[in-house]
Amino acid sequence: MQIDLNSDLGEGFGPWTMGDDAAMLDIVTTANIACGFHAGDPETMRHTIALARDRGVAVGAHPGYRDLIGFGRRAQTGVTAREIENLIAYQVGAFQAIALLAKHPATHVKTHGALGNACADDDGLADAVACGIRAADPTLGFMVMPGTATERACDRAGLRPIREIYADRTYDDSFNLTSRKVEGAVIQDVETALTRVMEMVAEGRLESITGKRLPVEIDSVCVHGDNAAAVAMAKALRAGLECEGWTVAPTSAG
Repeated sequence: MQIDLNSDLGEGFGPWTMGDDAAMLDIVTTANIACGFHAGDPETMRHTIALARDRGVAVGAHPGYRDLIGFGRRAQTGVTAREIENLIAYQVGAFQAIALLAKHPATHVKTHGALGNACADDDGLADAVACGIRAADPTLGFMVMPGTATERACDRAGLRPIREIYADRTYDDSFNLTSRKVEGAVIQDVETALTRVMEMVAEGRLESITGKRLPVEIDSVCVHGDNAAAVAMAKALRAGLECEGWTVAPTSAG
């Protein structure tokens, strides 16, 4: 009865900040930190990693498309598998170096935004992500969406899977995330998120917006750091999970 609670953090840039990283790091057990392509920069990475270190929170690289203007959430057409391998290895390698400066080594990799969505639907692109991770460090975990191409690629590459579900997002029938353009795709009501997560972890399954169900293993629950309700949602989830007997801890502690 152990589960991880993770959030995507370090997504500011220079003097500009996004979300309340310090408050989130007092609640979550794992932080996925932007690597400079969709958000973040070397100082933001180092500062966020140090905050996580001081709170005993595990850290991982959160690479995305090179798209600062679009926050990495715009689809990129025509991107090749080789390009995906390069951008993953490049960002993960940079993150590991900064993490060593902060004296808090990386434990895993989780793709961001449009890159993550594309890889969840495409086995070739998912394999390219796994290849990039292995090139940087084959001991790193790969945070994947269960039931999608990323979970399959993780298995083929022999990487350690971290299967995550989302507290603040809905699923389509492929069990990828519902497009943010769809009304209701982003959940900001804390009670709704809590009810959904408790049902998913208790029953070991995902449910799409049409009612389709998929039995899955669940290692981690994500709350996006840029969600307006992020801090309240994370607090409620941690309290709810612990009330039901779950030990909330990083997967690396299991």
